[in-house]
Amino acid sequence: MRISTRKPIPGDAGDPQSLSTMLRRYLFWMETHNYATGTVTIRRTNLSLFIEWCLDRDVTQSGDVTREMIERYQRHLFHYRKSANRSRRGETTSDGERLSISTQVHRLSALRRWFTWLTRERHIRVNPAAEMELPREEHRLPRNMLTQSEAEAVMEQPNITTVFGLRDRAMLETFYSTGIRRAELAALELSDIDHERRTVLIRLGKGRKDRVVPIGDRALAWIDKYEREARSQFVCDSSQCVLFLTKTGRPMHVNHLSQLVRNYVERAGIAKCGGCHLFRHTTATLMLEGGADVRFIQAMLGHSKLTTTQIYTQVSIKKLSEVHEQTHPARFHRKPQDE
Repeated sequence: MRISTRKPIPGDAGDPQSLSTMLRRYLFWMETHNYATGTVTIRRTNLSLFIEWCLDRDVTQSGDVTREMIERYQRHLFHYRKSANRSRRGETTSDGERLSISTQVHRLSALRRWFTWLTRERHIRVNPAAEMELPREEHRLPRNMLTQSEAEAVMEQPNITTVFGLRDRAMLETFYSTGIRRAELAALELSDIDHERRTVLIRLGKGRKDRVVPIGDRALAWIDKYEREARSQFVCDSSQCVLFLTKTGRPMHVNHLSQLVRNYVERAGIAKCGGCHLFRHTTATLMLEGGADVRFIQAMLGHSKLTTTQIYTQVSIKKLSEVHEQTHPARFHRKPQDE
């Protein structure tokens, strides 16, 4: 039998130097080095967009990417305009919107890490992204957060005479009490709630790190009520150990959680955008205003850097307003009298 000796066409699936082949190798390396599934997925998305951009310019192999191409791609991201599309709510987004600085940074950071890996593994000789300078990110304040009265109004929205309402009230209380992320709440198991110590164990949170956070008595009481009176009606498999379940007995999806919270905020008549992260911002801000040390908030939220948490000290205006009222010299001057 005659064996084919055809060489692979540059850029096709059989080409060991093609961008697509190198991407598959890189993602497999990430998986074998225990990178979070979400991180691998995001890298795949961001790098696939770059590969598509390269293929449109007939660049198919990793060794053909130059520093000039990286610079052109960075300019492409800066000038890129989003096309109109329909959101999950059925609304049409505005055409011509630029990519946010944060999005540009994420895409370029993924590119820089990929080419660093390609160089280190000796798949290419020179790293074309070695001198790439990322755009300076804007340090924006969280756009929305709830006041204490608004948070309490949202808590009252679920219909607690139903099993769904009990579940939702327990979830809202957990978000409000702990400030955990939506993926962390969705992954909570029954054994993660320690009623005696009043703590919640977060397994493999962001950065694949475990942490323990405190939870208040009120939230624990609602979780206990949900477990006793409602959870059994969601369970389809007796071995299921996830705390919060859908009507089909499965763990909650993060997008479902966001939509639930968003609906309750709207139902409370609060004109503020946001879902689960709205409560994360609210918890951090209200606790800082209550006197909590920023380093405690850092540990509670699971931030690896204190600078990430310190943004909430800028949002917490209550204490600053009190100091302003007590110390600003204008307080000694007479106010205009009513006519």
